[in-house]
Amino acid sequence: MPPLLFTIIFLLLLTFTYAGLKGAPWVPTKANDVERFIKLADIQPNQTMIDLGCGDGRLLLAAAAANTNVQAIGYELSLLPYILAHTRRLVSPHRSRIHIYYGNALTKNLHNADIVYSFLMPKIHTELKEKFTKELRPGAKMITYVWPIEGLEPSKISTLEKNFKIYLYQR
Repeated sequence: MPPLLFTIIFLLLLTFTYAGLKGAPWVPTKANDVERFIKLADIQPNQTMIDLGCGDGRLLLAAAAANTNVQAIGYELSLLPYILAHTRRLVSPHRSRIHIYYGNALTKNLHNADIVYSFLMPKIHTELKEKFTKELRPGAKMITYVWPIEGLEPSKISTLEKNFKIYLYQR
Protein backbone atom coordinates (compact mmCIF):
# COMPACT_ATOMS: atom_id res chain seq x y z
CA MET A 1 0.00 0.00 0.00
CA PRO A 2 1.43 3.41 -0.95
CA PRO A 3 2.40 5.56 2.07
CA LEU A 4 0.00 8.39 1.12
CA LEU A 5 -3.00 6.05 0.93
CA PHE A 6 -1.99 4.43 4.22
CA THR A 7 -1.72 7.88 5.85
CA ILE A 8 -5.14 8.95 4.58
CA ILE A 9 -6.79 5.74 5.81
CA PHE A 10 -5.01 6.05 9.14
CA LEU A 11 -6.19 9.66 9.60
CA LEU A 12 -9.77 8.78 8.71
CA LEU A 13 -9.80 5.90 11.18
CA LEU A 14 -8.10 7.97 13.85
CA THR A 15 -10.66 10.79 13.64
CA PHE A 16 -13.51 8.27 13.48
CA THR A 17 -12.26 6.60 16.68
CA TYR A 18 -11.61 9.92 18.42
CA ALA A 19 -15.11 11.19 17.61
CA GLY A 20 -16.60 7.93 18.89
CA LEU A 21 -14.76 8.30 22.18
CA LYS A 22 -15.51 12.02 22.59
CA GLY A 23 -19.23 12.00 21.80
CA ALA A 24 -20.57 9.25 19.60
CA PRO A 25 -19.61 7.01 16.72
CA TRP A 26 -21.04 8.02 13.37
CA VAL A 27 -24.47 6.44 13.07
CA PRO A 28 -26.73 8.39 10.70
CA THR A 29 -30.21 9.42 11.75
CA LYS A 30 -32.78 7.29 9.90
CA ALA A 31 -34.46 9.01 6.93
CA ASN A 32 -38.00 8.82 8.35
CA ASP A 33 -36.68 10.14 11.68
CA VAL A 34 -35.28 13.18 9.87
CA GLU A 35 -38.86 13.98 8.85
CA ARG A 36 -40.00 13.52 12.46
CA PHE A 37 -37.25 15.89 13.61
CA ILE A 38 -38.38 18.57 11.14
CA LYS A 39 -41.97 18.27 12.35
CA LEU A 40 -40.98 18.29 16.04
CA ALA A 41 -38.55 21.21 15.61
CA ASP A 42 -41.26 23.35 13.99
CA ILE A 43 -38.62 25.51 12.33
CA GLN A 44 -39.71 29.13 11.91
CA PRO A 45 -38.34 31.82 9.57
CA ASN A 46 -34.99 33.35 10.56
CA GLN A 47 -34.16 30.68 13.12
CA THR A 48 -30.74 29.13 13.65
CA MET A 49 -30.51 25.37 13.96
CA ILE A 50 -27.32 23.73 15.25
CA ASP A 51 -26.53 20.05 14.87
CA LEU A 52 -23.93 18.84 17.38
CA GLY A 53 -22.14 16.06 15.52
CA CYS A 54 -23.77 16.64 12.15
CA GLY A 55 -22.40 13.48 10.50
CA ASP A 56 -23.12 13.56 6.78
CA GLY A 57 -25.24 16.71 7.11
CA ARG A 58 -28.64 15.16 6.44
CA LEU A 59 -30.43 17.14 9.18
CA LEU A 60 -28.79 20.39 8.10
CA LEU A 61 -29.97 19.91 4.53
CA ALA A 62 -33.47 18.97 5.70
CA ALA A 63 -33.67 21.99 8.02
CA ALA A 64 -32.52 24.36 5.26
CA ALA A 65 -35.05 22.85 2.86
CA ALA A 66 -37.87 23.07 5.43
CA ASN A 67 -37.71 26.84 5.71
CA THR A 68 -36.20 29.33 3.31
CA ASN A 69 -34.73 31.57 6.00
CA VAL A 70 -33.22 29.10 8.45
CA GLN A 71 -29.47 29.06 9.10
CA ALA A 72 -28.31 25.46 9.57
CA ILE A 73 -24.98 25.03 11.37
CA GLY A 74 -23.26 21.72 11.98
CA TYR A 75 -20.16 20.58 13.82
CA GLU A 76 -18.43 17.28 13.12
CA LEU A 77 -15.37 15.72 14.70
CA SER A 78 -14.92 12.73 12.39
CA LEU A 79 -13.19 13.50 9.09
CA LEU A 80 -15.08 11.16 6.72
CA PRO A 81 -18.59 12.32 7.69
CA TYR A 82 -17.33 15.91 7.67
CA ILE A 83 -16.16 15.48 4.06
CA LEU A 84 -19.47 13.83 3.12
CA ALA A 85 -21.42 16.68 4.73
CA HIS A 86 -19.45 19.26 2.77
CA THR A 87 -19.97 17.34 -0.45
CA ARG A 88 -23.73 17.17 0.16
CA ARG A 89 -23.75 20.87 1.05
CA LEU A 90 -22.02 21.80 -2.21
CA VAL A 91 -24.77 20.18 -4.32
CA SER A 92 -27.62 21.55 -2.19
CA PRO A 93 -29.67 24.44 -3.57
CA HIS A 94 -29.66 25.77 0.02
CA ARG A 95 -25.85 25.71 0.43
CA SER A 96 -25.60 29.42 1.28
CA ARG A 97 -27.57 28.80 4.49
CA ILE A 98 -25.74 25.64 5.55
CA HIS A 99 -22.47 25.97 7.46
CA ILE A 100 -20.37 22.98 8.50
CA TYR A 101 -17.36 23.19 10.79
CA TYR A 102 -14.76 20.64 11.73
CA GLY A 103 -14.34 20.42 15.47
CA ASN A 104 -15.75 19.48 18.82
CA ALA A 105 -19.28 20.88 19.09
CA LEU A 106 -19.11 20.83 22.88
CA THR A 107 -16.56 23.65 22.78
CA LYS A 108 -18.83 25.92 20.71
CA ASN A 109 -21.14 28.52 22.19
CA LEU A 110 -24.82 27.87 21.52
CA HIS A 111 -26.20 31.29 22.54
CA ASN A 112 -27.47 32.10 19.02
CA ALA A 113 -29.28 28.80 18.56
CA ASP A 114 -33.03 28.53 18.37
CA ILE A 115 -32.91 24.76 17.89
CA VAL A 116 -30.12 22.38 18.91
CA TYR A 117 -30.09 18.75 17.78
CA SER A 118 -27.95 16.06 19.38
CA PHE A 119 -27.46 12.39 18.62
CA LEU A 120 -24.64 11.90 21.10
CA MET A 121 -24.07 9.17 23.66
CA PRO A 122 -25.68 9.48 27.12
CA LYS A 123 -22.25 9.90 28.76
CA ILE A 124 -22.11 13.37 27.14
CA HIS A 125 -25.57 14.42 28.31
CA THR A 126 -24.39 15.79 31.65
CA GLU A 127 -22.15 18.22 29.78
CA LEU A 128 -24.92 18.96 27.28
CA LYS A 129 -27.42 19.67 30.06
CA GLU A 130 -25.02 22.18 31.58
CA LYS A 131 -24.37 23.79 28.18
CA PHE A 132 -28.06 24.00 27.35
CA THR A 133 -28.88 25.54 30.72
CA LYS A 134 -26.10 28.13 30.58
CA GLU A 135 -26.01 29.05 26.89
CA LEU A 136 -29.46 28.73 25.37
CA ARG A 137 -31.87 31.61 25.66
CA PRO A 138 -35.44 31.15 26.89
CA GLY A 139 -37.66 29.56 24.25
CA ALA A 140 -34.82 27.69 22.54
CA LYS A 141 -35.46 24.05 21.71
CA MET A 142 -33.15 21.13 22.42
CA ILE A 143 -33.83 17.89 20.61
CA THR A 144 -32.09 14.62 21.40
CA TYR A 145 -32.31 11.44 19.40
CA VAL A 146 -32.56 8.03 21.10
CA TRP A 147 -31.53 9.00 24.65
CA PRO A 148 -33.20 11.48 27.02
CA ILE A 149 -31.23 13.99 29.08
CA GLU A 150 -31.34 12.87 32.70
CA GLY A 151 -32.68 15.55 35.02
CA LEU A 152 -34.56 17.46 32.32
CA GLU A 153 -38.24 16.98 31.61
CA PRO A 154 -39.03 16.75 27.89
CA SER A 155 -41.80 18.98 26.58
CA LYS A 156 -42.67 16.33 24.03
CA ILE A 157 -41.53 12.85 23.02
CA SER A 158 -41.99 11.71 19.43
CA THR A 159 -42.54 7.99 19.16
CA LEU A 160 -43.08 5.78 16.15
CA GLU A 161 -43.34 2.02 16.18
CA LYS A 162 -39.98 0.34 15.44
CA ASN A 163 -38.18 3.69 15.56
CA PHE A 164 -36.16 5.51 18.17
CA LYS A 165 -37.67 8.16 20.38
CA ILE A 166 -36.95 11.82 19.78
CA TYR A 167 -37.01 14.08 22.83
CA LEU A 168 -37.89 17.78 22.69
CA TYR A 169 -36.85 20.08 25.51
CA GLN A 170 -37.73 23.76 25.67
CA ARG A 171 -35.60 26.26 27.56
